[in-house]
Amino acid sequence: FSTLITPEFDAMKESGELDASMKKAPMLEVDGKRIGQSKAIERFLAREFGFMGADSVEAAQIDQLCETVIDFKNAYQKVKGIQDATEKEAAMKKWFEEDLPANVALAEKSVPPGPGPFLVGSKVSLADLVWYSFLAAPKGYFYDDNAEGAKASMDKCPRIKASTEAVAQIPELQEWLKTRPETPM
Repeated sequence: FSTLITPEFDAMKESGELDASMKKAPMLEVDGKRIGQSKAIERFLAREFGFMGADSVEAAQIDQLCETVIDFKNAYQKVKGIQDATEKEAAMKKWFEEDLPANVALAEKSVPPGPGPFLVGSKVSLADLVWYSFLAAPKGYFYDDNAEGAKASMDKCPRIKASTEAVAQIPELQEWLKTRPETPM
């Protein structure tokens, strides 16, 4: 792992070192092979470390729940992109009070039956980590806008809420959150 500074990043782009990632970060190198695109890297690492379920059906269900979060993030970016301040304020209020809770409730219905507390199967998966990061993590996706509204959106969604609460209790995650360096992401 390294943090790139602009001259180093520019040199890597010029040399072709970042071609696999279309001259962007992130880029992961494994055994001399390069992988670009954050979601491809995320899923590769999830498979490598056992966070993609017990079989291909669970892997697809995990993918589905992760893609749902991407859809919600895209919808939210449209709200954040509203230029008129009054219109944006009203849209943000509606997003956190109505749209996000309704969307999370729809997602709750898509969670496959299972023993809980995790969303797919009997152990933590990428889906649990993604939903935790989206709605409940300290300095998570909505940290700057309305973290409490994000958490409240799952109040009527017992499976998603149980999952995020279970993830929050993982000792290794708690330790990482205590020692994690400050970054913009």
